[in-house]
Amino acid sequence: MNKLKNFLSKAIFITTLLLITEIAYSQNFVKKYINSIVNDTSDISKPQFLIYPTVAYAPETSWEFGLSSLLVFYAKQDTTNRLSEVNGFTFFTLENQYGLWFDHAIYSDQDKWFLLGRLRFQSFPLFYHGIGINSPEKYIARVDANQIFIKERLLRKVKKNLFVGLEMDFQHLSSVDFVAAEDSNIEQLPLPLGNQGSTNLGFGIGLVHDNRHNVLNVRKGFFSELALLHYNQSWGSSYDFTSVVSDTRLYRSVGKNNVFAAQLLGQFNSGNVPFNQLALLGGESIMRGYYYGRYRDRNQLAAQIEYRFLPIPFSFTDRIGAAIFAGAGKVFPEIRSFDLSNIVVSGGAGIRFLLFPKKDIYTRLDIAFTNEGPGYYLFIGESF
Repeated sequence: MNKLKNFLSKAIFITTLLLITEIAYSQNFVKKYINSIVNDTSDISKPQFLIYPTVAYAPETSWEFGLSSLLVFYAKQDTTNRLSEVNGFTFFTLENQYGLWFDHAIYSDQDKWFLLGRLRFQSFPLFYHGIGINSPEKYIARVDANQIFIKERLLRKVKKNLFVGLEMDFQHLSSVDFVAAEDSNIEQLPLPLGNQGSTNLGFGIGLVHDNRHNVLNVRKGFFSELALLHYNQSWGSSYDFTSVVSDTRLYRSVGKNNVFAAQLLGQFNSGNVPFNQLALLGGESIMRGYYYGRYRDRNQLAAQIEYRFLPIPFSFTDRIGAAIFAGAGKVFPEIRSFDLSNIVVSGGAGIRFLLFPKKDIYTRLDIAFTNEGPGYYLFIGESF
């Protein structure tokens, strides 16, 4: 019995010691991790990785919990190369919804290759307001569905700042359920093409001019992409259609710290386009303040401007910045039918915090206003 007591006493002592050591180590690790972020103690040439929890609330999702991550690096740790970035985000909600997102812009050594893309795996509701610029402010149906979205560009540099290559887009929408809004009757709604789900695979070519050095915070540069994608039933798509996308962005330094940025985006579709792959206006990148897909149609034109103060010259810190922005856009069924009537507008402002001073990367909190209400956005890196 005494031997057993002795053994238990030693076991408890050793276990307690290990727990104290583990807690102390964990606290020390957390302190070092926070210190490395706040003070940016890393070597500028070395990769940096950040991971942090996120909590959000929305009526359609209830409480949302997740983890966000960011990896930034230079090819071969050579700072003369462009800064590459990989963003990750995973979440789940109390309504049993979930998702996994990855965005990336990766440059090889001497920018010989450029890999630009995004991946989305999610079970998440879509708000469907109908099709066209005159669709009602209140959504007419909530679309519950599982979604897989993979868009990838593999581009080769053919001359300075000019890239040419292949583009691929895969979108799979399944388990689709149109749930009518409270004052709507789903049996009386004209359901759009693709309302029972679809799988579409598009291949095409892309032409990109890009002289940005830091894609998360461009202070001076020019980016322009022209892409053509074709989806065909002969290689497994549910529908035959073609999409042309033009995305042009201009950045100019103003004084020592400030930046003027502008973007013009156009998307033009022809053929039998399912509702989830129409041109969608709104979201966290352009036309902030409108829900992504609030307006949808075969074509869209949208533009935005932004003035960034990076940072504001406060006497007590050089890590706080701000921005003001405005946007205008329109969706329309046919190119020949485009006019300047019924253009929707948005505008707002935001604050910035310099997260990685050595790599000039900010996190942003934006509030955008529209005639349908405000929108809030918290992200690492600028919207465009």
